[in-house]
Amino acid sequence: MRQIKVRNLMIGRDCRVAVQSMCATRTQDIEATTRQVQSLVEHGADLIRIAIDNDKDVEALKKIREATDALLVVDLQENFPLAEKVAPFVDKLRYNPGHLHHLKKELSIEEKVQWLVSVAKKHDLALRVGVNCGSIAPDFLEKYPGDHVKAIVESAVWHCDLMDQFGFENFVVSLKDSDPAKVIECNELFHKRRPDVPIHLGVTEAGLLPDGAIKTRIAFEKLIPQGIGQTLRVSLTLPFEEKYKEIEEGRKILEDIANNRFISVPDFGKGLNIISCPSCSRVENNAFVELAQEIKKVTEYAKEHKFTIAVMGCRVNGPGETDDADLGIWCGPSTVTLKQKKDTLGTYKYDEVVPVLKGKLDELIEVNK
Repeated sequence: MRQIKVRNLMIGRDCRVAVQSMCATRTQDIEATTRQVQSLVEHGADLIRIAIDNDKDVEALKKIREATDALLVVDLQENFPLAEKVAPFVDKLRYNPGHLHHLKKELSIEEKVQWLVSVAKKHDLALRVGVNCGSIAPDFLEKYPGDHVKAIVESAVWHCDLMDQFGFENFVVSLKDSDPAKVIECNELFHKRRPDVPIHLGVTEAGLLPDGAIKTRIAFEKLIPQGIGQTLRVSLTLPFEEKYKEIEEGRKILEDIANNRFISVPDFGKGLNIISCPSCSRVENNAFVELAQEIKKVTEYAKEHKFTIAVMGCRVNGPGETDDADLGIWCGPSTVTLKQKKDTLGTYKYDEVVPVLKGKLDELIEVNK
């Protein structure tokens, strides 16, 4: 396996596993974001990810960079053309292969990746190719219908081939799902294909504590002893002032694995599964976290029933990443959209949706008796 560098941090062969988190504050709130970066550094974060969606975010990032020497990663999501603007102020860029098709439609995916590689080379940056279950590139979904694991792995491998073609080695890959079993399968399959590439590990939308940490631990305990996972994040739904707990949980899992302390959760995952995206700067209403907590509480009575409820915090990931849930909510600034699989059931205010969701859950339980 190769080593890559993120400024002065080495990741990969013979290096310790790096632990990272993501700011949950609004990027344009420079003071709050700078404070959160400092808090995460103080709790042992090796890298800190910040979401950038527009030029105002870029201007804020400049000020944040002036205030901290922390290793910063920018999450480009749908707006990959911002890479060149943010590159002078960060150490690593993350792009999602499933979002490259949205903009600059006149360019091929290969041309877009080649341009991103040129930006990384020019500014001596690392890249992360981040493949997510809820936003797989359409071409790979069409090629492998109904097999998300295959689509995720093949997408990641194809982008590695592009990196080889463009002569770039300073990158890691992540293959994420909300199901720990699929995270294990994806990463094992990818590692067999590309054992030379360092892997960033994570269970996406792991949700609230303690379940979110348990889901993550299940995957990490299986993969890290195999040498799969050179950097990681524990992606939790947390109030922004508690974001440091992602770092604490990550460090704790690594310590336990190093000391052969493994958990036994034979019944975990056999009943109600609540997934919720990690709180980040894209959350459009901080009430999202309280809503996720309330849904977990009011559905406790259904914990023996095998359904999935998804609670997503923004319009970037919400629409797509609720499609597979039995019931899904994605949250906007003042209203939330309730879904059943891909079907939209309605739009509600934050304080209206829980009774409606509970009623739909009761209907599912009755139908599946």
